[in-house]
Amino acid sequence: MEATLNPAETLARLVAVLPPGAVVTDPAVLPSYSRDRELWAPSGTPLALVRATETAHVVEVMRWATEHAVPVVPRGAGSGLTGGANAIDGGLVLSLEQMDQILRLDQHDLCAVVQPGVLNAELRRVARTAGLMYAPDPGSSDFCTIGGNVATNAGGLCCLKYGVTRDAVLGLEIVLANGDVLRTGGRTMKDVAGLDLTSLFVGSEGQLGIATEVTVRLLPAPPTPATLIASFADLAHAGVAVHEIVRSGRPSMCEVMDQTTLRAVEAHRPSGLDLDSAALLLVQSDEADAATEITTFAKICEAAGATFTMATTDPVESEMLTMARRVALDALEAQGQWLLEDVCVPLSAVPELVAFCHEVGTRHDVLVACFGHAGDGNMHPTVVFPIGDTAAERRAEAAASDLVAKALTLGGTVTGEHGVGIAKRSKMEAQVGPVHLRVQRAVKQVLDPANILNPGKSLA
Repeated sequence: MEATLNPAETLARLVAVLPPGAVVTDPAVLPSYSRDRELWAPSGTPLALVRATETAHVVEVMRWATEHAVPVVPRGAGSGLTGGANAIDGGLVLSLEQMDQILRLDQHDLCAVVQPGVLNAELRRVARTAGLMYAPDPGSSDFCTIGGNVATNAGGLCCLKYGVTRDAVLGLEIVLANGDVLRTGGRTMKDVAGLDLTSLFVGSEGQLGIATEVTVRLLPAPPTPATLIASFADLAHAGVAVHEIVRSGRPSMCEVMDQTTLRAVEAHRPSGLDLDSAALLLVQSDEADAATEITTFAKICEAAGATFTMATTDPVESEMLTMARRVALDALEAQGQWLLEDVCVPLSAVPELVAFCHEVGTRHDVLVACFGHAGDGNMHPTVVFPIGDTAAERRAEAAASDLVAKALTLGGTVTGEHGVGIAKRSKMEAQVGPVHLRVQRAVKQVLDPANILNPGKSLA
């Protein structure tokens, strides 16, 4: 019987089968790979970091991890917002950021094959040079990876029209917990041969397998969008406008920022925003008749009570206005410590949710800002409080809990696009119920019986 190995001896076996420098144990490096952007979820001290550059490395890692019962946390760019990539004491952090090649871009079959470390914005840029578009566009597109997008089924500003990551993924190469390599889907637009395993892995947060290659759907690049901003003195009027806009056309974007968010954005990145508005809508159309459609949307906003509207077809102005929305979280972060929620409610409930943000902020004596994807109901209420103020921190946590509870009473979800990770784990059962959780855990047990793939996250 083989003697029990100590951690150093166990790790030496992994070092021996991977390229020089792939396994990192430097205590000065490990902390920067031990958590994502979420500030509240706990993180551990990993045994080591492994930087994979090809599928074979991931296979070796998982075979080694299975043999020695070592937990593995897959990681992309660390841009997540729920603690889903946070390290575990004594485990491995498996970084896929160096698997960053676009392996194929097919203009005839309208698809691309990429490694998981490819940045979302880079894939979008390369697709544009070929006259194509990769549709999913999270607010963090400049620094989030396709692998991370797949893990969380990320959405973005344009998912109202084009769908979320799951809608863009045609196939996957997955390394399972035991090191086996599974291929799902492919380059065809239709495939009903057996269960839809591709969709099963998208959004599974690295708990069922590790994506090492992703085949994504591309679309013909749309025309330059036309953009509308509309200011409202009343949240209910903005809600009416959103409802009518979504019913009357095909906006590619329909975003909202409340007054608290507007003031933070203007302080962070001056853009001439109307700081007296209760809410500002940002709407885009990229239809062939975008200018005409955006004019229709402007009239809808005016009929709903907008106090100001401005439309533009100028690409520079459109980008400037869109950027004001994209920097919302950065602007709020500049004002103090933040706690971001990611709830999704039915469209009709968006005004009530935004109004509740103000109410709950007053009740708990914290600043609560609300912004998000009004067109599909996915909102990001954000609680902000002074750094180092422990009493305010407790009030912020209470406010965030009330916000999630309110979303559920409105028929919504605890997370729309950021995933469950650690931050939402305790809240998930309230939404899905025990039977749903039992089925998910049964799937996990089949694919990862030793529970070594990202344990302690949403299915814990």
